[in-house]
Amino acid sequence: MSGPVAIVTGAGSGIGRAAALALLEAGYRVVLAGRRAETLEATLGDAPNGLVVPADVADEAAVRALFERTREAYGRLDLLFNNAGVFGPSAPIEDVDPAEWRAVVDVNLTGAFLCAREAYRQMKDQDPRGGRIINNGSISAQVPRPNAIAYTSTKHAMTGLTKAIALEGRRYDIACGQIDVGNAATEMTAAMAGGVLQADGSVAAEARMDVDNVGRAVLYMASLPLDANAQFITLLATKMPFVGRG
Repeated sequence: MSGPVAIVTGAGSGIGRAAALALLEAGYRVVLAGRRAETLEATLGDAPNGLVVPADVADEAAVRALFERTREAYGRLDLLFNNAGVFGPSAPIEDVDPAEWRAVVDVNLTGAFLCAREAYRQMKDQDPRGGRIINNGSISAQVPRPNAIAYTSTKHAMTGLTKAIALEGRRYDIACGQIDVGNAATEMTAAMAGGVLQADGSVAAEARMDVDNVGRAVLYMASLPLDANAQFITLLATKMPFVGRG
């Protein structure tokens, strides 16, 4: 098989699944990573151009093994979609347990760093060198929701991670961009259709959009030549509260 090589974390469901399917259909050789092998296998289906590698992105050894397995199977890496993440506790700051805080930081921020570091190392040293890293920021990288201190903080930090990688990667032809998604219709956003807490204290249903839109946007970002970079893309349900939120 030929075609560029991609790793998608959190590929077993939601945005990760949509992105993995879009890349597979476009001819990428895709390594699907996540904690549950059965959901990764369900995403891959009968596609011949994919590989399932269960991995917890918060585990440094597991991340290193994921990238080693990719190199063994395909010889190089052209794209990392740093997507794995958890929402964490939905509670006001005074009620958030430090252990819950650390669990969100471990996956959303440290996990993204560990994967980006391994991708950067491989892209820097391979021939031809270079590649692309796309981080899933969420619109919570721009504006918070009530009672989401851990998630919001890690997603704001993701923007700093994206900018730092984009800066350092220039010399090695490594492009790094971020996609900030609002209300893609996934299991994580299911409650929004029924009504969620708003900044003014009210509870209201929020519009959602087809998650396949995100897959197509990731594919667009991935398809750019390395001398061009979609630094930030905000993709959201048109009628959701975002502009003017709060």
